Amino acid sequence: MPPRLPRGGRAAAAAAWPCLLLLLLHLAHLAVHATDADALLILKSSLDRSDRLPWRPDTAPAFCSAWPGVRQCDRAGRATKLVLEGLNLTGSLTAALLAPLAELRVLSLKSNALTGPIPDALPRALPNLKLLYLADNRLQGRVPATLALLHRATVIVLSGNRLTGEIPRSLAALPRLTSLLLDRNLLTGAVPPLGQPTLRALNVSGNRLAGEIPAALARRFNASAFLPNAGLCGAPLGVPCVPSPGPAPLTAATAAAFAPLPPPRGKSRRGKNAAIVAGATVAGVVVLGILVAAALMASRRGRNKRVAGDVDKGGGGGVEEEEHQQQQAQQAHHHHHALPAVAAAAPAAAAEGPAVGGGGGGREFSWEREGIGKLVFCGGVAEMYSLEELLRASAETLGRGEVGSTYKAVMETGFIVTVKRMRDPSAGGVGAAEFGRRAEELGRVRHPNAVALRAYFQAKEERLLVYDYYPNGSLFSLVHGSRPSSKGKPLHWTSCMKIAEDVAAGLVHLHQSSIVHGNLKPSNVLLGPDFESCLTDYGLVPTLLPSNAELHAASSSLFYRGPEVRGAHPSPAAFTQASDVYSFGVLLLELLTGRTPFQDLMELHGGDDIPSWVRAVREEERETESGGESVSAAGAEEKLTALIGIAAACVAADPGRRPSTAEVLRMVREARAEAMSSSNSSDRSPARWSDAMLGVPRDQAMESFADRD
Repeated sequence: MPPRLPRGGRAAAAAAWPCLLLLLLHLAHLAVHATDADALLILKSSLDRSDRLPWRPDTAPAFCSAWPGVRQCDRAGRATKLVLEGLNLTGSLTAALLAPLAELRVLSLKSNALTGPIPDALPRALPNLKLLYLADNRLQGRVPATLALLHRATVIVLSGNRLTGEIPRSLAALPRLTSLLLDRNLLTGAVPPLGQPTLRALNVSGNRLAGEIPAALARRFNASAFLPNAGLCGAPLGVPCVPSPGPAPLTAATAAAFAPLPPPRGKSRRGKNAAIVAGATVAGVVVLGILVAAALMASRRGRNKRVAGDVDKGGGGGVEEEEHQQQQAQQAHHHHHALPAVAAAAPAAAAEGPAVGGGGGGREFSWEREGIGKLVFCGGVAEMYSLEELLRASAETLGRGEVGSTYKAVMETGFIVTVKRMRDPSAGGVGAAEFGRRAEELGRVRHPNAVALRAYFQAKEERLLVYDYYPNGSLFSLVHGSRPSSKGKPLHWTSCMKIAEDVAAGLVHLHQSSIVHGNLKPSNVLLGPDFESCLTDYGLVPTLLPSNAELHAASSSLFYRGPEVRGAHPSPAAFTQASDVYSFGVLLLELLTGRTPFQDLMELHGGDDIPSWVRAVREEERETESGGESVSAAGAEEKLTALIGIAAACVAADPGRRPSTAEVLRMVREARAEAMSSSNSSDRSPARWSDAMLGVPRDQAMESFADRD
């Protein structure tokens, strides 16, 4: 029998238990840290042969806060977010290398030099993974079908690798998938029918895919999600799918080999009767088809005659109907209706006859008397849809601006485009020929940071521009959210630099093509499929600016423009590349501060005071930030110095003192490279683009992406 402790000893032992328990918990906490830290050190030794990661064993206990790239840990001290981008990591990923990091929710290894296959056992190694970014490496092999086991996955980005084989059909089983980017690989086979309703972003372009695009995807995504893929066909591409060849005709030998069995006795009469019924049915269908076709032709002929008669009588009230539709659209901003831009175009255009437009490629639709105008496709693109399909499209108002109204048009095929209806077709005295020439010039613009003009239409009272539809919203929405105001949320410095580079690159391309944007502001910069910044509405101002002084003076674009183009009747010659640079500077300041310009920035703050104003606004935002990581992480303000200096130089009052767009792009890239190298950070890590998923409901977006830094 063990000796009993004296009463005082028992009391001391009881008092020691809490201390012992705390010690054990502390040791367990350190063990967890050591487990993830050790796993990260092993990963570094395997992949970081150039020693870019400053991870050291002596700092392992504080790896969550001290090691760059470890962006987030949970309360237990396990790493949940690992972002290692642009670090020249080499070698192959293996499940054994990743398995100790089983609590990861976000893994981003973009823009490295990783080789080998994506491990089939990845889902077993990282069962909690939600966001996987492996773009722009040298990965080979197939896309693992086992990725379908990542049941929590919302984003999978494998762009820019050397992946081969087919896209696994099993990916359709991922219930929460919002983004799947597989572009710029060597994938073959067909596009699988990905039917999950959560899918908002898809890109399989730049592969070797073939076959018909599934109907579910054709209704939701534009051609940019699929092109180039030489073998694909279907509605988004305007490429009809050739039906598979039928069976070869029977020869005498094959006919004998597959001769039908003689019918059983007593049933020959029933077989003959069945044949007679079948023949009569087929004949009836043929006759019915002929009658229906004749009726349709007669109906079309009668309708066209009525339209022609209305034209002879002066238009039949088409203008009043159009104004009524505009009023209805103003009362219900997002109400779906027939596309008002083209609904009234036909009778008005018929009085003019065929419109004069530049270039071919469009197909003219005409009634018995005079044409109703022309839908012309730009840039050598084949006809992707007809004017009649556009006429029947339902429309949702996206916005109204100085140049005109913008609609989301959904055709009966499910194909979606953006249609801009010009406010004043006779703006600036631009005739039909000049409008067509200008549209053709803009339609030749092709750049990753510019929204392509696909087609245009003009008639006597209507002018339309048709663009690709971008569902992810604009920079204005990114900064100001769903409830726009003059005070938005400043973006993280990495987002500002990435956006600045995208916008500057787009401007450089426009200016090299002798095109002035003329109306650069956050609402005219859309977010592309990979959330790159894309310029839209370029080249419309001042060429197509309505000659309305009051409208111009009250325009929301006024203080995005340089002082030289703010008059009531600005000269077209005043809109120059230098005025675009001014607008770029104001846009950059809005990204940095979240403030919309309602006054002249130079008059309000002065050139020397702009940097201190930007820092004061960001400091105020940081102080009011509630919980989580603030607007600026440690040392971020120093990284902003160069960017603020670029913005201040761009908004110089004297156009001659502003840098060129080429100089702006060079300075932005240099500033970004220096900042990235000093922080080992990423430009488009998931944390930076959470609110760019504007098509995803807020709760899903918050689940898919970490909060913006």
